[in-house]
Amino acid sequence: MGGIAPVKGVLDRAVKWARGARHLHSRPIDIVVMCTGNICRSPMAEALLRQRLASRGVAARVSSAGLLLDHEPADAHAVEVMAGLGLDLTGHRSRILDAPLVAGTDLLIGMEQRHIREAVLLQPDVFARAFTLPDLVARAEAAGPRGTEPFPDWLATLGQDRKRVDVFRQDRRLEVADPIGGSRRAFRRTADELADLLDRFVALAWSDDRATGHH
Repeated sequence: MGGIAPVKGVLDRAVKWARGARHLHSRPIDIVVMCTGNICRSPMAEALLRQRLASRGVAARVSSAGLLLDHEPADAHAVEVMAGLGLDLTGHRSRILDAPLVAGTDLLIGMEQRHIREAVLLQPDVFARAFTLPDLVARAEAAGPRGTEPFPDWLATLGQDRKRVDVFRQDRRLEVADPIGGSRRAFRRTADELADLLDRFVALAWSDDRATGHH
């Protein structure tokens, strides 16, 4: 009987560790969407992505930032277009991307290659988890559904063939054009493009995560 207490102690510690590991696994995923001014593309993408993750029960913190503007409201056309989709941008205020924000994110999504470049200059190790949205979707579709693979591991496989020099190259096929200064129709086209890309990515990344929040 003398050996029962030590064994029970080991089992109790194992249970506590397992509970802790499960908590870490299910912590909210941090995603930052970025564009140039944080008043058009990235706030629209932020709202669309948050909506889609919430509908799947994915625990996530989605935010956005930009390179130029601080505490500015979203473009009026962006607000109007998102309102038509049932999403409210009236309270949005732009913020400038900084190193602490970049360092704390699990996934950084840019609209252009230069956005990724600026993030990497702020925090070099973010390169492995920073993609333009079209590039991210193309890589996810090539890799196939994540399934039960941990999100960070799956994300690492998406970018395993990239080189840092790639962020200094401009490829319009890997970018979402800026609608700033355009008509409401231009903003609607951008919103539709963002929605399509995000739908495709979310379906691959969280196809098995409904109502779990695990990543």
